[in-house]
Amino acid sequence: MEQRTLGRTGRTVSTVGLGTWQLGADWGDVDPAEATAVLQAAVESGVTFFDTADVYGDGRSEQTIGAFLRDHPELDITVATKMGRRVEQVPENYTLANFRQWVDRSRKNLGTDTLDLVQLHCPPTPVYSDDEVYDALDTLVEEGAVRSYGVSVERTDEALAAIARGSTATVQIILNAFRLKPLDAVLPAARDAGVGIIARVPLASGLLSGKYSKDTRFPENDHRNYNRSGEAFDVGETFSGVDFEQGLEAVREFSGLLPEGVTTAQAAIAWIIAQDGVSTVIPGARNVEQARANASAADTGDLGQQLDDGVRRIYDKYFRESVHPRW
Repeated sequence: MEQRTLGRTGRTVSTVGLGTWQLGADWGDVDPAEATAVLQAAVESGVTFFDTADVYGDGRSEQTIGAFLRDHPELDITVATKMGRRVEQVPENYTLANFRQWVDRSRKNLGTDTLDLVQLHCPPTPVYSDDEVYDALDTLVEEGAVRSYGVSVERTDEALAAIARGSTATVQIILNAFRLKPLDAVLPAARDAGVGIIARVPLASGLLSGKYSKDTRFPENDHRNYNRSGEAFDVGETFSGVDFEQGLEAVREFSGLLPEGVTTAQAAIAWIIAQDGVSTVIPGARNVEQARANASAADTGDLGQQLDDGVRRIYDKYFRESVHPRW
C-alpha cells in the first residue's frame, strides 16, 4: 500500500488506516476476539496507521491495540490517540495537569512510554486558539510523553486555527463525498504548512457503503440510532450530519458513477485518497471482511474526473445548502 508522510510527525503511514471507534463502543456490541481479528486483517492488508481515543469503550479500544502490538513487536505501526472528552466540555478543563493525567492513562492502555501522536478530541472552539494549550502540548513533547500532537475538529475554522500553529503536526477532519468543505481552504492551508490531514468518517457512518435502505435499523447502543439529531455529541459525526433518507438518495446517484467491479465503499475511500493534501483515510471496521475491503480501496487508484465531477454535482444537489455553512 502507498505510504505518505503524516505531516509534521515525519512518520510515513498507509493511505488507508484503521479507525477503531467501532472496536470500543457506540456501534453496537463488540466481541474482543473479533476486534483483534480486525486489527490483524488490517495489518495483513498493508495498514500501518491506527487511530483511537481514550473514550472509545472507556479505554477498551486503546487496550485492544496495546495488547495486539505487544503480541506483534515486529510491526511498525503508528498509533494516534485522542484526549479531552473525559471531562465536561469547557475550555478551563484543557490544562497541562489534565493533559498529563489523560496521556498517562493512554500510555498505560497502549503499553508504551511515548505516544506517537496525541490529538485534542474535538474540544470547545476557543481551545484551538489558546496559547496556554499549545504551551502545555509542547511540554508533553519536551517531557517525552508524546512525540507529536495534533487536533481533531468538527469545523473548518477550528482546523485553520490549529494549522496556523507552528507545532501542530496533524488535523483530523470529516472529509467524504457528502462533506466537501475541507477542500476549500483546509487542505490547501495544510499542504502549505506541512500539516498532515487525517480524513475521518469517510463512509458517512456507513451510508457510503451502499448497504443501507430506509428499512435499516441500528441497535439502541449504536450512535446511528441515538445520535440522529445530535443528542449525545455533534450530529456531524453521525451520517456526516446529513438526513438519512436524503443520504440514501445521494448514494444511489453516487453508485451510478462507478466503473464495473468497484464497490461504493471502495470508490468513496479512493476518492478521498485522491484529494491533494490527504495523508491517510481512517474507515472503521466491525469485522475482518470490512477491514480487508476498506484497505483494498488503496489499490483502486484515481477513478478520474468523471467521478470527481459527479461527487461535486451530488453535493451541490443534496447537501451544500444544509451542510456547507454549518461545519
